[in-house]
Amino acid sequence: MRNPLLDLAEAPSLREKPLKFTVGDTVEVHTRILEGNKERIQIFAGVVIAMRGRGVNEMFAVRKIVAGEGVERTFPMHSPQVAEVVVKRHARVRRAKLFYLRDRIGKATRLRERRAKAGEAETNT
Repeated sequence: MRNPLLDLAEAPSLREKPLKFTVGDTVEVHTRILEGNKERIQIFAGVVIAMRGRGVNEMFAVRKIVAGEGVERTFPMHSPQVAEVVVKRHARVRRAKLFYLRDRIGKATRLRERRAKAGEAETNT
């Protein structure tokens, strides 16, 4: 059980519109990158393999394959650096954590597609 005072203190740091995706979804994470005095958006696309934490500490891990090597990156859910998360595909999974994908290569990493419900395919900002 969480302390209500902690929830009250964390409330201003939470996103107004929570990001809507689950483990197994293929997503594009748009991240704000500061280079000197310029700001640009960098896209990291991959499969959400884990979600953990609660409140301000909520994080999600995204995995993709680059030049035959697996690359994983963990993003804070409520960070202002995460501009938006665009869901490209939904997959039907039976586990909360998809760490078994680390051991698989090639076509074995494919996940079974889940049909989107009405109004589910919208962009998260």
